[in-house]
Amino acid sequence: MGKKLIIANWKMNFTIGEASLFVHKLADAVANHRDIEVVLAPSAIALQSISLQAHKHHFKLAAQNFYWRDEGAFTGEVSANQLRGLVQYALVGHSERRHVFGELSRDIRNKVQAAYRHGITPILCVGETASERAMGETTDVIHDQLVGGLSNITGEEASQLVIAYEPVWALSNGKDFAAHEVPTPAEIEKAAKAIRSQVRHLFGTEVSKAIRVLYGGSVNPDNAAAFVNATGIDGLLIGGASLDAHSFAAIVEKSHNPTTNTTKGKIK
Repeated sequence: MGKKLIIANWKMNFTIGEASLFVHKLADAVANHRDIEVVLAPSAIALQSISLQAHKHHFKLAAQNFYWRDEGAFTGEVSANQLRGLVQYALVGHSERRHVFGELSRDIRNKVQAAYRHGITPILCVGETASERAMGETTDVIHDQLVGGLSNITGEEASQLVIAYEPVWALSNGKDFAAHEVPTPAEIEKAAKAIRSQVRHLFGTEVSKAIRVLYGGSVNPDNAAAFVNATGIDGLLIGGASLDAHSFAAIVEKSHNPTTNTTKGKIK
């Protein structure tokens, strides 16, 4: 079994100075485990300033977003080419990019290809809305988002892929976890199985085994162990709880030893 991948998505939070101070807090709070890979995804403006800190403390970096063109007259955008050597990972197709900023399958597909072109591992986010879930369309949505995002890449590239299952209906605002429903272990495992099944259809059995599948959606210290212990899950993509050093450290610790503090049935 490979390392569990735990990613902190800070979204549009922290100034450059605040981000730097927060990395210091994390360095003190987060234990270094050989079976855990910790990745920080700060705002683009903070990537450069915290890159040396992250390296020193064995954290890796991810970009929250980028544009798929390598260069050109695209005011306000940052390319994968510009991120090369600075980040190891990049989020692609996050629900907020899809539903708030209107990114389409072709945008996501182009970003996946651009990431590989510049030696960055894409973290492709997939997941259904509440209405799609109610209609029983979860597997269909996962199928469409994977096919739409992974066209025109090779099997070798796909074997390095990270896919994050983030059901839109389970995403919190980082302030009130209790206000959001969370999936059962059976739902998470079904989604992970659907992801690997579709990847197997596209790229073969070996690739479907090689990819890492993460879960993201209202993850907190109380439910992290149950999430990461779900069959087929290789790590977590954490939003709101990653903005608190002690909460994030607790999630890392639960991921290191996921057999403790798990619940059966509904994750609380």
